[in-house]
Amino acid sequence: MARIWMKTIKNHKIVENRTAPCEFETAPQVLGELLREADIARPLWLDKHLKEWARFQRTAFLPEHFVEDVRFDRLEIEFLPDDGKTRRSQDPRNAF
Repeated sequence: MARIWMKTIKNHKIVENRTAPCEFETAPQVLGELLREADIARPLWLDKHLKEWARFQRTAFLPEHFVEDVRFDRLEIEFLPDDGKTRRSQDPRNAF
């Protein structure tokens, strides 16, 4: 099953990450549940976020996209489809 991945980043390091099973159509509802579990306010979805989500199935929110203060530098969400493909880097340095 496909998943949604939410991660909070502070000083270029992942501070917290969560995943949950979902379909692309139900991703906004599942994201709301993940935000509630992490005690993070809902961000404001601007046109930029909607376009990135539709085109790339991922987007990022900065602290100015939240009404309340947040304790991270960036919140990233990404939809991970379950299409049976393994995702491995083609970089030869990663071949071991």
